Formats: sequence, structure tokens, C-alpha cells
Amino acid sequence: MKKLIALVLALVMALSLVACASSGNNASTGDTTAAKNDTADTTAAAADLTTVEEGKLIMATNAAFPPYEYIEGNEIVGIDAEIAKAIADKLGLELEIQDMEFDSIIESVKGGKADIGLAGLTVTDERKEEVDFTESYATGVQVIIVTEDSKITSVDDLFAEDASFTIGVQRSTTGDLYTTWDLEDEGKATIDRYSKGADAVQALKTNKVDCVVIDNEPAKAFVNAVEGLKILDTEYIQEQYAAAMSKDNAELYEAVNAALKALIDDGTVQGIIDKYIPAE
Repeated sequence: MKKLIALVLALVMALSLVACASSGNNASTGDTTAAKNDTADTTAAAADLTTVEEGKLIMATNAAFPPYEYIEGNEIVGIDAEIAKAIADKLGLELEIQDMEFDSIIESVKGGKADIGLAGLTVTDERKEEVDFTESYATGVQVIIVTEDSKITSVDDLFAEDASFTIGVQRSTTGDLYTTWDLEDEGKATIDRYSKGADAVQALKTNKVDCVVIDNEPAKAFVNAVEGLKILDTEYIQEQYAAAMSKDNAELYEAVNAALKALIDDGTVQGIIDKYIPAE
């Protein structure tokens, strides 16, 4: 009788082990299937999108705007580069970054040579007539760089009744646009336009211009690199940065904007910004 009971117990234990193993294998198979389905969904979503080059998200930028985009070694890095990579990953696309003159970026997007423009681009009514902008992902501040012995001590000096300064800017940036509208068009300043912000800063260093108006983050990098310069405490203007996209590709715009919004909501974008612009 004892032998019979032992035999029954052994059989029950063996069946239990088989059941557990079967259950574990099913869970593993289920996880693998889910992962494959996720990959398939992403691939299918990417296949439904029309891009300049199949399977790629081509980003137009001007890699002379640290920390948003700049060249490190042979690679373009920075806030915009990492945000674009995160968007491309969400859409199942490969990111390709093309470096060009700043004033060619919107034309490249409009002309179908790039899928997206990311370059610390400020949303303005004039630009919105040419391209669609995604949700804003960062706030920019235009500031004024001067020499340490400059007579310009605040933004108000640029708007004084008898003001007549020469201001250096990077061509086609909002520093260029705002100072042109606010000052040059009103006869209060002459605007000298340069292809790179660094060239405008060098012009300031050599006394060819009286000040430079540029975004605060590259301004800090330039002032740290060039002795004898400082940033005024008073800002010129605040602005919103967003990605520029063609008006002729609504499906890609919606997909990119949804991906960007998800990255903002889950804290990815803020994490990228904090990586390059630590809290002071």
C-alpha cells in the first residue's frame, strides 16, 4: 500500500512539473510574440510614411549652434540631434543629419530635400507661412553680447532716441529678424549679418560691431571661449523652438508631432535638455 501511495505522489509531482514548465514556456512565447508584434507595428508604421529617402528621417540643421547642434569629432551632436534621434527611433526610421547654412534649412524642408528642420528654429508668423511647426520643445532667449568696456549696458540703450549702433547677428536667425524689424527699420542701428554666430562674435572682438544678438546658450559658449566679452543681464526677447516640416506631407507631420509630444510627456526631451544645459 505504501508503495502505491508513493507511486501516486511521484506521478502527481511529475505532472505538476510538466504543467509549470508548459506555463513558463507559454509566457516566454507570449512575451516574444508581443515584442515581435511591437517591432512589426513600428516597421509597418514606418512603411506607411513617405519620407525623402525610404526608411530614413533626414534632418536639416546648421551645426554651429551649441548646445543645440555642433560638431564633435566627425559627428553632429547636441539637443536637437538627440531629440531627432529619439523621434526617428519611435517611428522606426534611421536618422540622417545634413549640415547646411542656416538660411537654407527652411528652403530644404520646403523643397523636399529634408524631412524635418531642427536648428534652434524659432516659431514666427513669417516662417509659419512657409512651413508647419511641431509642438514647441524648448524656450529660447535672445541675449546681447558686448565687450567688457562697452557703452551698451542694457537692451534699453539699443532703443534710445539717439541710438546708432552696429549689431552683429547670424544671418536669417531671429536675432537677425528682430533687430532688423525693431532697430534697423527704425533707423536706430545697422545690422551686420554673418553666416555663423562665431563670425559675428569675432567681429565684436575686433571692434567691427558694437554688440551681438544671439541665443543665450551659444552666447554662453562663445563668451567662455573668448576673453573680454560678457552677456548683458537684460534679455532681448524670449521665443519658442520647434521643428519645421513641409506643408505637403500631413501624414509625416502628424507622426513626428505625435512622437515629439510623447517624448515631451514622458520626460525624454527634458532629460536631453538637462544633459546639455544643467540647472544653474
